[in-house]
Amino acid sequence: MKKTYKHLNIQERERILELKWEGRSLTAIAKDTGRSPATISRELRRNGGQKIRKYSPSLAQTRAIKRRSSRGRNLRLKNEQIRSYVITKLKLGWSPEQISGRLSKYHPDQSISYEAIYQFIYARVSPASDLVYQQYEDLRPYLARKRKRRMKKGLRKPHKIRQDKLPSIETRPKEVEERATLGHWEDDSIVYTPTCPVRLRTANELASGVVFIDKAVASTMAEANRISKQRFSKLPKKLLKTLTRDRGPENMGYKELEADVGISCFFAHPYSSWERGANENLNGLVRRFLPKGTDFRELTDEQIKQIEYLLNTRPRKRLGYKTPYEVFYQLTGVALEC
Repeated sequence: MKKTYKHLNIQERERILELKWEGRSLTAIAKDTGRSPATISRELRRNGGQKIRKYSPSLAQTRAIKRRSSRGRNLRLKNEQIRSYVITKLKLGWSPEQISGRLSKYHPDQSISYEAIYQFIYARVSPASDLVYQQYEDLRPYLARKRKRRMKKGLRKPHKIRQDKLPSIETRPKEVEERATLGHWEDDSIVYTPTCPVRLRTANELASGVVFIDKAVASTMAEANRISKQRFSKLPKKLLKTLTRDRGPENMGYKELEADVGISCFFAHPYSSWERGANENLNGLVRRFLPKGTDFRELTDEQIKQIEYLLNTRPRKRLGYKTPYEVFYQLTGVALEC
């Protein structure tokens, strides 16, 4: 059962004053009241209690009630309609930035900043204990990183580049990096456990952001090729230019795939997943629906298609907050199966 943070009451505050007058330490007061030393320290600091004569339990209680009554203003956003919209889209896997961008683009009268959405999410949580207040639902699990507190973004460290005999990403057409033309893909596998042959195969088109997700029943070249052929054979040849992948053993059947589908395969350098950044991001999004520990053997095709649909109908900032399905259809006139 999820723990919730409970505020100090007047009886606890009076007990704090009594123990403080007795010369007890913060640790001793915390133990006596069943609170953490940090809670006691913050209570005294907020209400002038570092000097005993300045701490008033009744005044501290009044201030606390006033703070709680004013806190609701930080949770409101603009109105109930926007609050409901934000919560609904968060639960569909949209990020605050995507929600904000979509509103600004298509509903400018209801626009809000993504910072306001983050504040809406984290204002429901006690900064002291990282526990959600009793009257609110915890929305942090619907964020990509599910962090208890907001953190600054870091940078990935570059990896050493190596070459070998496989078709190298260095020889791939430069237009791929620009993401301006359709037909350039990346793919990969998501594993349940290293020893389990059942895994998910993911593929994404770079210009439109369209994604494919399929269940592979074996970790073999034949199975990886079967899935790729099944998906790519439904697309016009002009949309099959390049495919960038990692050097996993299931991807080594690329020559057969090139011959059967007509697509040119290229391989990222070893230990350089950042060279297939879009697909790495896609796999992270899939993990939001299927966290580590999910047994892929129990997944149905309907469940996988639902995740694929949610990702393809999710607005993207770089697409002007259109969805991958919308952009793909706009550029090709081809309506993908939902």
